[in-house]
Amino acid sequence: MGTPLQNRCDQVLAKATSGQTRVPGVVAMVTDPNEMLYQGAAGVRTLGQEDPMTTDTVVCIFSCTKAITGTAAMQLVEEGRLELDVPAKKYVPELGDIKVIEGFDSSGNPILRPPKRDITTRMLMLHTAGFGYEFLNEDYLRLLSEHGQPSIITCSKASITSPLLFDPGEGWAYGVNMDWCGQVVERIAGKGLDQVMKERIFEPLGMNDTGFFITDGMRERLAVLHQRGEDGSLTPLPDLQLPQEPEVFMGGQGLYSTVGDYMRFIRMLLNKGQGEAGRVLKPETVAQMADNGLGARKITPLQTTIPSLCNDAEFFPEITKSWGYSFMINDEQAPTGRPAGALGWAGLANSYYWIDQQNGLGGFWTTQVLPFADEVSFTNYLEFETAVYGCRQ
Repeated sequence: MGTPLQNRCDQVLAKATSGQTRVPGVVAMVTDPNEMLYQGAAGVRTLGQEDPMTTDTVVCIFSCTKAITGTAAMQLVEEGRLELDVPAKKYVPELGDIKVIEGFDSSGNPILRPPKRDITTRMLMLHTAGFGYEFLNEDYLRLLSEHGQPSIITCSKASITSPLLFDPGEGWAYGVNMDWCGQVVERIAGKGLDQVMKERIFEPLGMNDTGFFITDGMRERLAVLHQRGEDGSLTPLPDLQLPQEPEVFMGGQGLYSTVGDYMRFIRMLLNKGQGEAGRVLKPETVAQMADNGLGARKITPLQTTIPSLCNDAEFFPEITKSWGYSFMINDEQAPTGRPAGALGWAGLANSYYWIDQQNGLGGFWTTQVLPFADEVSFTNYLEFETAVYGCRQ
Protein backbone atom coordinates (compact mmCIF):
# COMPACT_ATOMS: atom_id res chain seq x y z
CA MET A 1 0.00 0.00 0.00
CA GLY A 2 1.34 3.41 -0.93
CA THR A 3 0.84 6.68 0.85
CA PRO A 4 -2.40 8.62 0.32
CA LEU A 5 -0.48 11.03 -1.91
CA GLN A 6 1.00 8.20 -3.97
CA ASN A 7 -2.34 6.44 -4.36
CA ARG A 8 -4.32 9.56 -5.24
CA CYS A 9 -1.80 10.86 -7.77
CA ASP A 10 -1.42 7.43 -9.37
CA GLN A 11 -5.20 7.38 -9.84
CA VAL A 12 -5.13 10.73 -11.65
CA LEU A 13 -2.34 9.60 -13.99
CA ALA A 14 -4.13 6.33 -14.73
CA LYS A 15 -7.35 8.16 -15.53
CA ALA A 16 -5.56 10.64 -17.82
CA THR A 17 -4.07 7.83 -19.92
CA SER A 18 -7.13 5.58 -20.21
CA GLY A 19 -10.57 5.71 -21.78
CA GLN A 20 -11.83 6.92 -25.14
CA THR A 21 -10.38 10.44 -24.73
CA ARG A 22 -6.98 10.33 -23.12
CA VAL A 23 -3.38 11.46 -23.39
CA PRO A 24 -0.77 9.02 -24.72
CA GLY A 25 1.48 9.36 -21.68
CA VAL A 26 2.10 11.56 -18.67
CA VAL A 27 4.85 12.13 -16.12
CA ALA A 28 4.22 14.04 -12.89
CA MET A 29 6.24 14.80 -9.78
CA VAL A 30 5.97 16.73 -6.53
CA THR A 31 8.78 17.97 -4.32
CA ASP A 32 9.38 19.84 -1.09
CA PRO A 33 12.64 21.73 -0.45
CA ASN A 34 14.46 18.54 0.55
CA GLU A 35 13.13 15.57 -1.38
CA MET A 36 10.70 14.20 -3.91
CA LEU A 37 7.27 13.51 -2.44
CA TYR A 38 5.82 11.84 -5.52
CA GLN A 39 7.10 10.49 -8.83
CA GLY A 40 4.80 8.86 -11.34
CA ALA A 41 4.39 8.00 -15.00
CA ALA A 42 1.65 6.33 -17.01
CA GLY A 43 0.85 5.52 -20.62
CA VAL A 44 3.27 5.35 -23.54
CA ARG A 45 5.77 7.67 -25.19
CA THR A 46 4.21 7.16 -28.62
CA LEU A 47 0.62 6.16 -29.25
CA GLY A 48 0.49 2.76 -30.94
CA GLN A 49 3.92 1.70 -29.67
CA GLU A 50 4.93 -0.18 -26.55
CA ASP A 51 7.67 1.99 -25.01
CA PRO A 52 6.19 3.09 -21.68
CA MET A 53 6.23 6.64 -20.38
CA THR A 54 8.77 6.58 -17.54
CA THR A 55 9.88 9.11 -14.97
CA ASP A 56 13.09 9.70 -16.97
CA THR A 57 11.29 10.31 -20.28
CA VAL A 58 12.64 13.30 -22.23
CA VAL A 59 10.12 15.92 -23.40
CA CYS A 60 10.11 19.27 -25.13
CA ILE A 61 9.25 21.73 -22.35
CA PHE A 62 8.65 24.72 -24.67
CA SER A 63 7.77 27.79 -22.55
CA CYS A 64 8.91 26.20 -19.29
CA THR A 65 12.27 27.35 -20.73
CA LYS A 66 11.35 30.95 -19.87
CA ALA A 67 11.91 30.66 -16.11
CA ILE A 68 15.39 29.22 -16.71
CA THR A 69 16.27 32.09 -19.05
CA GLY A 70 14.98 34.49 -16.41
CA THR A 71 17.29 32.85 -13.89
CA ALA A 72 20.29 33.32 -16.19
CA ALA A 73 19.39 36.99 -16.60
CA MET A 74 19.04 37.54 -12.87
CA GLN A 75 22.45 35.98 -12.28
CA LEU A 76 23.90 38.71 -14.49
CA VAL A 77 21.92 41.32 -12.53
CA GLU A 78 23.48 40.01 -9.33
CA GLU A 79 26.93 40.43 -10.86
CA GLY A 80 26.23 44.01 -11.92
CA ARG A 81 26.60 43.14 -15.60
CA LEU A 82 22.94 43.60 -16.55
CA GLU A 83 20.82 46.63 -15.71
CA LEU A 84 17.14 45.84 -16.09
CA ASP A 85 16.00 49.40 -16.76
CA VAL A 86 18.53 50.66 -19.28
CA PRO A 87 17.58 50.32 -22.96
CA ALA A 88 18.14 46.69 -23.94
CA LYS A 89 19.65 47.92 -27.21
CA LYS A 90 22.74 48.65 -25.10
CA TYR A 91 23.29 44.89 -25.11
CA VAL A 92 21.45 43.89 -28.31
CA PRO A 93 21.61 46.86 -30.72
CA GLU A 94 19.09 45.43 -33.18
CA LEU A 95 16.35 45.85 -30.55
CA GLY A 96 16.63 49.56 -31.28
CA ASP A 97 15.38 48.95 -34.83
CA ILE A 98 12.07 47.31 -33.87
CA LYS A 99 8.94 49.26 -34.88
CA VAL A 100 5.33 49.23 -33.66
CA ILE A 101 2.68 47.80 -36.01
CA GLU A 102 -0.57 49.78 -36.38
CA GLY A 103 -2.37 47.48 -38.79
CA PHE A 104 -2.16 47.17 -42.56
CA ASP A 105 -2.73 49.63 -45.40
CA SER A 106 -5.10 49.16 -48.34
CA SER A 107 -2.43 47.19 -50.20
CA GLY A 108 -2.00 44.81 -47.30
CA ASN A 109 1.38 46.15 -46.22
CA PRO A 110 2.08 46.60 -42.49
CA ILE A 111 1.88 50.13 -41.12
CA LEU A 112 4.90 50.65 -38.89
CA ARG A 113 6.13 53.53 -36.72
CA PRO A 114 8.95 54.05 -34.22
CA PRO A 115 8.07 53.22 -30.59
CA LYS A 116 7.65 56.02 -28.07
CA ARG A 117 10.35 54.62 -25.81
CA ASP A 118 13.08 52.00 -25.72
CA ILE A 119 12.57 48.39 -24.72
CA THR A 120 14.25 47.40 -21.44
CA THR A 121 15.21 43.94 -20.24
CA ARG A 122 12.72 44.31 -17.40
CA MET A 123 9.98 44.75 -20.02
CA LEU A 124 11.17 41.64 -21.82
CA MET A 125 11.02 39.61 -18.61
CA LEU A 126 7.54 40.91 -17.76
CA HIS A 127 6.10 40.58 -21.29
CA THR A 128 5.40 44.31 -21.42
CA ALA A 129 7.85 45.09 -24.26
CA GLY A 130 5.16 44.64 -26.91
CA PHE A 131 6.14 41.37 -28.61
CA GLY A 132 3.54 38.65 -29.25
CA TYR A 133 3.19 35.20 -30.84
CA GLU A 134 1.67 34.36 -34.20
CA PHE A 135 -0.67 31.82 -32.61
CA LEU A 136 -2.04 34.50 -30.27
CA ASN A 137 -2.28 37.58 -32.50
CA GLU A 138 -4.01 38.22 -35.84
CA ASP A 139 -1.48 40.81 -37.05
CA TYR A 140 1.40 38.40 -36.45
CA LEU A 141 -0.51 35.62 -38.17
CA ARG A 142 -1.02 37.89 -41.18
CA LEU A 143 2.70 38.69 -41.25
CA LEU A 144 3.31 34.94 -41.22
CA SER A 145 0.84 34.07 -43.96
CA GLU A 146 1.20 37.10 -46.25
CA HIS A 147 4.66 38.60 -45.63
CA GLY A 148 6.99 35.65 -45.05
CA GLN A 149 7.49 36.10 -41.32
CA PRO A 150 8.92 32.72 -40.21
CA SER A 151 7.21 30.73 -37.47
CA ILE A 152 8.91 30.73 -34.09
CA ILE A 153 9.26 26.96 -34.38
CA THR A 154 12.04 27.62 -36.92
CA CYS A 155 14.21 29.02 -34.09
CA SER A 156 15.50 31.67 -36.52
CA LYS A 157 16.46 35.27 -35.84
CA ALA A 158 13.84 36.43 -38.33
CA SER A 159 11.14 34.57 -36.39
CA ILE A 160 11.59 36.85 -33.37
CA THR A 161 12.30 40.05 -35.33
CA SER A 162 8.64 40.98 -35.45
CA PRO A 163 7.08 44.39 -34.79
CA LEU A 164 5.69 45.43 -31.44
CA LEU A 165 1.96 45.31 -30.79
CA PHE A 166 2.06 48.40 -28.59
CA ASP A 167 4.56 50.90 -27.23
CA PRO A 168 6.98 49.34 -24.75
CA GLY A 169 5.65 49.38 -21.20
CA GLU A 170 2.05 50.17 -22.18
CA GLY A 171 0.48 46.71 -22.17
CA TRP A 172 0.96 43.01 -21.53
CA ALA A 173 1.27 40.47 -24.32
CA TYR A 174 2.68 36.97 -24.17
CA GLY A 175 5.26 36.46 -26.88
CA VAL A 176 8.90 36.24 -27.93
CA ASN A 177 10.09 38.58 -25.18
CA MET A 178 12.13 35.91 -23.40
CA ASP A 179 13.77 34.85 -26.66
CA TRP A 180 15.11 38.40 -26.85
CA CYS A 181 16.04 38.21 -23.16
CA GLY A 182 18.13 35.18 -24.06
CA GLN A 183 19.89 37.30 -26.66
CA VAL A 184 20.65 39.89 -23.96
CA VAL A 185 22.16 37.15 -21.79
CA GLU A 186 24.28 35.86 -24.69
CA ARG A 187 25.68 39.27 -25.59
CA ILE A 188 26.65 40.06 -21.99
CA ALA A 189 28.08 36.61 -21.27
CA GLY A 190 29.91 36.42 -24.59
CA LYS A 191 28.81 32.86 -25.28
CA GLY A 192 25.78 30.93 -26.45
CA LEU A 193 22.76 30.56 -24.22
CA ASP A 194 23.30 26.80 -24.28
CA GLN A 195 26.70 27.20 -22.65
CA VAL A 196 25.52 29.85 -20.22
CA MET A 197 22.73 27.62 -18.95
CA LYS A 198 24.95 24.54 -18.82
CA GLU A 199 27.69 26.23 -16.81
CA ARG A 200 25.57 28.45 -14.58
CA ILE A 201 22.39 26.42 -14.00
CA PHE A 202 22.37 22.84 -15.29
CA GLU A 203 25.73 21.69 -13.89
CA PRO A 204 25.23 23.24 -10.41
CA LEU A 205 21.78 21.65 -10.24
CA GLY A 206 22.72 18.28 -11.72
CA MET A 207 20.31 18.77 -14.64
CA ASN A 208 22.12 16.31 -16.90
CA ASP A 209 19.17 15.64 -19.23
CA THR A 210 18.37 19.26 -20.10
CA GLY A 211 19.52 21.22 -23.13
CA PHE A 212 18.73 22.68 -26.52
CA PHE A 213 20.17 19.58 -28.17
CA ILE A 214 18.77 16.05 -27.93
CA THR A 215 21.77 13.84 -27.14
CA ASP A 216 21.81 10.18 -28.15
CA GLY A 217 21.09 9.20 -24.57
CA MET A 218 18.16 11.58 -24.40
CA ARG A 219 16.76 10.47 -27.76
CA GLU A 220 16.40 6.91 -26.50
CA ARG A 221 13.92 8.22 -23.92
CA LEU A 222 12.22 10.90 -26.03
CA ALA A 223 8.42 11.16 -26.03
CA VAL A 224 6.79 12.00 -29.35
CA LEU A 225 4.54 15.02 -29.80
CA HIS A 226 0.90 14.23 -30.65
CA GLN A 227 -1.81 16.30 -32.35
CA ARG A 228 -5.34 16.24 -30.91
CA GLY A 229 -7.95 16.25 -33.66
CA GLU A 230 -11.34 17.94 -33.48
CA ASP A 231 -12.90 14.53 -32.85
CA GLY A 232 -10.60 13.94 -29.88
CA SER A 233 -8.32 11.52 -31.71
CA LEU A 234 -4.53 11.66 -31.35
CA THR A 235 -1.98 11.52 -34.17
CA PRO A 236 1.74 10.98 -33.40
CA LEU A 237 4.06 13.58 -34.96
CA PRO A 238 7.48 11.87 -34.79
CA ASP A 239 9.10 14.36 -37.18
CA LEU A 240 8.00 17.45 -35.23
CA GLN A 241 11.06 18.51 -33.23
CA LEU A 242 12.77 21.81 -32.66
CA PRO A 243 15.79 22.39 -34.94
CA GLN A 244 18.91 20.69 -33.64
CA GLU A 245 21.14 23.30 -35.26
CA PRO A 246 19.14 26.43 -34.38
CA GLU A 247 20.16 29.85 -35.58
CA VAL A 248 18.96 31.19 -32.21
CA PHE A 249 18.92 29.42 -28.86
CA MET A 250 15.34 30.31 -28.01
CA GLY A 251 15.23 31.49 -24.41
CA GLY A 252 11.46 31.34 -24.52
CA GLN A 253 10.86 27.85 -25.83
CA GLY A 254 13.91 25.85 -26.85
CA LEU A 255 14.75 23.32 -24.13
CA TYR A 256 14.30 19.57 -23.89
CA SER A 257 14.33 18.11 -20.39
CA THR A 258 12.94 15.52 -18.00
CA VAL A 259 10.48 16.17 -15.20
CA GLY A 260 13.12 15.03 -12.72
CA ASP A 261 15.58 17.62 -14.01
CA TYR A 262 12.99 20.39 -13.85
CA MET A 263 12.20 19.41 -10.27
CA ARG A 264 15.83 20.16 -9.41
CA PHE A 265 15.27 23.66 -10.76
CA ILE A 266 12.02 24.03 -8.80
CA ARG A 267 13.70 22.75 -5.64
CA MET A 268 16.45 25.36 -6.05
CA LEU A 269 13.81 28.11 -6.01
CA LEU A 270 12.11 26.54 -2.99
CA ASN A 271 15.52 26.63 -1.28
CA LYS A 272 15.98 30.34 -1.99
CA GLY A 273 18.57 29.82 -4.71
CA GLN A 274 20.59 26.99 -3.19
CA GLY A 275 21.14 24.04 -5.49
CA GLU A 276 22.30 20.57 -4.58
CA ALA A 277 25.83 21.27 -5.79
CA GLY A 278 26.10 25.00 -5.18
CA ARG A 279 24.27 28.30 -5.03
CA VAL A 280 22.58 29.44 -8.23
CA LEU A 281 20.90 32.64 -7.00
CA LYS A 282 20.99 34.79 -3.88
CA PRO A 283 17.93 34.55 -1.58
CA GLU A 284 17.07 38.19 -2.20
CA THR A 285 17.15 37.58 -5.96
CA VAL A 286 14.71 34.68 -5.66
CA ALA A 287 12.43 36.94 -3.62
CA GLN A 288 12.68 39.64 -6.30
CA MET A 289 11.80 37.16 -9.04
CA ALA A 290 8.64 36.19 -7.14
CA ASP A 291 7.43 39.78 -6.82
CA ASN A 292 4.67 41.16 -9.02
CA GLY A 293 6.41 43.34 -11.58
CA LEU A 294 3.26 44.61 -13.30
CA GLY A 295 1.91 46.90 -10.60
CA ALA A 296 -1.84 47.27 -11.03
CA ARG A 297 -1.78 45.76 -14.53
CA LYS A 298 -2.92 42.14 -14.79
CA ILE A 299 -2.17 39.47 -17.37
CA THR A 300 -4.90 38.71 -19.87
CA PRO A 301 -6.32 35.41 -21.19
CA LEU A 302 -4.67 33.81 -24.21
CA GLN A 303 -6.85 33.97 -27.32
CA THR A 304 -5.79 31.66 -30.10
CA THR A 305 -5.36 32.42 -33.79
CA ILE A 306 -4.04 28.92 -34.63
CA PRO A 307 -6.32 26.38 -32.90
CA SER A 308 -4.09 23.46 -33.89
CA LEU A 309 -1.35 24.91 -31.67
CA CYS A 310 -3.26 26.55 -28.87
CA ASN A 311 -6.76 26.70 -27.48
CA ASP A 312 -8.11 29.81 -25.79
CA ALA A 313 -6.58 29.52 -22.35
CA GLU A 314 -6.54 31.03 -18.89
CA PHE A 315 -5.39 29.71 -15.56
CA PHE A 316 -7.96 30.15 -12.80
CA PRO A 317 -10.33 32.50 -14.69
CA GLU A 318 -12.07 33.58 -11.51
CA ILE A 319 -8.98 35.23 -10.00
CA THR A 320 -6.49 37.88 -11.12
CA LYS A 321 -2.94 37.02 -12.12
CA SER A 322 0.27 39.06 -12.18
CA TRP A 323 3.76 38.35 -13.56
CA GLY A 324 7.21 38.06 -12.05
CA TYR A 325 10.69 37.29 -13.48
CA SER A 326 9.58 35.14 -15.30
CA PHE A 327 6.48 33.37 -13.97
CA MET A 328 2.76 33.88 -13.55
CA ILE A 329 1.69 34.83 -10.01
CA ASN A 330 -1.84 34.09 -8.82
CA ASP A 331 -3.00 37.04 -6.69
CA GLU A 332 -5.51 35.00 -4.69
CA GLN A 333 -5.71 31.39 -3.57
CA ALA A 334 -6.44 29.11 -6.52
CA PRO A 335 -9.22 26.50 -6.50
CA THR A 336 -6.57 23.76 -6.48
CA GLY A 337 -5.27 24.92 -3.09
CA ARG A 338 -2.30 26.83 -4.51
CA PRO A 339 -1.92 29.89 -2.23
CA ALA A 340 -1.84 33.52 -3.29
CA GLY A 341 1.61 34.60 -4.40
CA ALA A 342 2.66 31.22 -5.79
CA LEU A 343 4.50 30.95 -9.09
CA GLY A 344 3.70 28.86 -12.13
CA TRP A 345 3.49 28.55 -15.87
CA ALA A 346 3.38 26.02 -18.68
CA GLY A 347 4.72 24.74 -22.00
CA LEU A 348 2.96 24.50 -25.36
CA ALA A 349 2.69 20.68 -25.41
CA ASN A 350 0.74 20.71 -22.13
CA SER A 351 3.48 20.87 -19.54
CA TYR A 352 2.45 22.64 -16.32
CA TYR A 353 4.34 23.53 -13.13
CA TRP A 354 3.85 25.44 -9.91
CA ILE A 355 6.22 26.70 -7.20
CA ASP A 356 4.65 27.36 -3.78
CA GLN A 357 7.33 29.00 -1.64
CA GLN A 358 4.91 29.59 1.23
CA ASN A 359 4.33 25.87 1.79
CA GLY A 360 7.62 24.64 0.35
CA LEU A 361 5.91 22.69 -2.40
CA GLY A 362 6.39 22.41 -6.15
CA GLY A 363 5.09 20.18 -8.91
CA PHE A 364 5.42 19.48 -12.63
CA TRP A 365 3.08 17.61 -14.98
CA THR A 366 3.83 16.94 -18.62
CA THR A 367 2.18 15.37 -21.61
CA GLN A 368 3.28 15.83 -25.23
CA VAL A 369 0.01 16.87 -26.83
CA LEU A 370 -0.98 19.79 -29.06
CA PRO A 371 -2.82 22.14 -28.91
CA PHE A 372 -2.00 23.89 -25.63
CA ALA A 373 -4.69 23.82 -22.95
CA ASP A 374 -5.84 20.44 -24.22
CA GLU A 375 -8.98 19.67 -22.24
CA VAL A 376 -7.85 16.20 -21.14
CA SER A 377 -4.30 17.29 -20.26
CA PHE A 378 -5.27 20.50 -18.48
CA THR A 379 -8.25 19.10 -16.58
CA ASN A 380 -6.24 16.18 -15.26
CA TYR A 381 -3.33 18.46 -14.36
CA LEU A 382 -5.63 20.61 -12.24
CA GLU A 383 -6.99 17.45 -10.62
CA PHE A 384 -3.41 16.36 -9.91
CA GLU A 385 -2.54 19.66 -8.23
CA THR A 386 -5.78 19.58 -6.26
CA ALA A 387 -4.99 16.04 -5.09
CA VAL A 388 -1.55 17.12 -3.89
CA TYR A 389 -2.96 19.90 -1.70
CA GLY A 390 -5.85 17.70 -0.56
CA CYS A 391 -3.45 15.05 0.71
CA ARG A 392 -1.48 17.63 2.71
CA GLN A 393 -4.44 18.98 4.66
